[in-house]
Amino acid sequence: MAKTIITTDDVAKVGILANLPLTEDEKKLFADQFSMTIDVVNQLNEIDTKGITPTSQVNHLENVTRPDVIDDDRVLTQEQALSGAKNTHQGFFVVKQILEKDSE
Repeated sequence: MAKTIITTDDVAKVGILANLPLTEDEKKLFADQFSMTIDVVNQLNEIDTKGITPTSQVNHLENVTRPDVIDDDRVLTQEQALSGAKNTHQGFFVVKQILEKDSE
């Protein structure tokens, strides 16, 4: 099996797409790590699984969910919910703005 080679240019492109500024050292490190990860996945792809029954749920459980009902023992009042907040206004949390308003 040929070794996968991820280049620093490949990592830089992913960094741009993910809006992550990367140093040259980080690009080199991540290129090596991505290459090793892909090599491991390729090794798994080479395993002969013919005759192996696929498994999706080993416990034979289906749709394990809780009922969609309000549990009064776990409900907080508005006052309790806001009790640890640094800043509130008219019963709501006040937080720092993180999105800019669209200027049209």
